[in-house]
Amino acid sequence: MNSETIISIFLGVGLAASVGFRVFLPLFALSLASYFGVWELNENWQWIGSMAALITLGVATLAEIFAYFIPWVDNLLDSIAIPLAAIAGTAVMVSTVANLDPVVTWSLAIIAGGGTATAIKGAGASTRLASSATTGGVANPLVSTVETGTAVVVSAASIFAPIFAAFLVIAILIFVFMIYRKLRPRVKS
Repeated sequence: MNSETIISIFLGVGLAASVGFRVFLPLFALSLASYFGVWELNENWQWIGSMAALITLGVATLAEIFAYFIPWVDNLLDSIAIPLAAIAGTAVMVSTVANLDPVVTWSLAIIAGGGTATAIKGAGASTRLASSATTGGVANPLVSTVETGTAVVVSAASIFAPIFAAFLVIAILIFVFMIYRKLRPRVKS
């Protein structure tokens, strides 16, 4: 496996993790990167760098970001976004991975891309639900701000420093696992 392939995998995993925070923001970032020639996408995915995709994803990104600042609407969006995160995480991984057999590419995309995005989105939805239950939704905009900021940082790191982004993803997944362990119900023996 050459360095280009490894870097493309890091890019895909980083963007998939970012999808776990905001579904459209990493797709918009990837569209910008492709449009300005920062990253070349797989042949079948070059449409993401088109002006139409750039505008569509930009509008969707803004709508998603602002919608998450409305308490209770954000919880409704999470119920829709969890399956979308799996799809988008898989899509960004497939669109970025270079020089691999299609079976390996799709396997990586489903497991690493979709799995990472879904795990992070599920943890975020649980956090928001706990925030809604304990604060009546008052703290939800703070949760949304942190999620959006993290999505921006991880997306930018994925595009400009994919190896660093891979370390960020590992740290985020460890944090998600720690939150999961705290939130899950204890089994009494």
